[in-house]
Amino acid sequence: MGQVFEDFVVDIHETPDDANRRNGRHHREPTPTQRALGLLVRREHSRKELTRKLAARGVEKDDAAIAIDQLTQAGWQDDARFAESLARARAAAGYGPARIRAELATHGIDAQSTDEALLASQADWNERARALLARRFTPQALRDPRQRRKAIDLLLRRGFERSLAFAVVRPLPQSDCDAE
Repeated sequence: MGQVFEDFVVDIHETPDDANRRNGRHHREPTPTQRALGLLVRREHSRKELTRKLAARGVEKDDAAIAIDQLTQAGWQDDARFAESLARARAAAGYGPARIRAELATHGIDAQSTDEALLASQADWNERARALLARRFTPQALRDPRQRRKAIDLLLRRGFERSLAFAVVRPLPQSDCDAE
């Protein structure tokens, strides 16, 4: 038959906290700084976003502000670094400068930091727009006026400037159409 474990007794009414206390383990509630650091080790967060997430986890507004100030002074939280990271990621994903500016504004990033982040991303917006179109449209499809309109609409929705969208999608010269 099977082995008998006489020392192993399960109390069905015992909670995990009771078991931890019995085993000498004590569960402590993380401090606001620990909670914020836990979020920051996963990815960059803006000050505004971090404040919102801490409030959602039950941290008082004043305690959250103190914790974020400590992490900012220690170099763990930096809005400029967050802005650069987001700008690079969104540019690589095919978004234009207007869309990135709008998203950074929702995170509480000021206009000067946004401009610096866009410069730091070193994005060639013309090339990014062309790459996005190359992924979505064939050269033959862009000969159709309706498809060109869809391409322009896509670029505008993604946050590229109107003049750039029209320049990138401009009609092919007639000689290029005849060659193929």
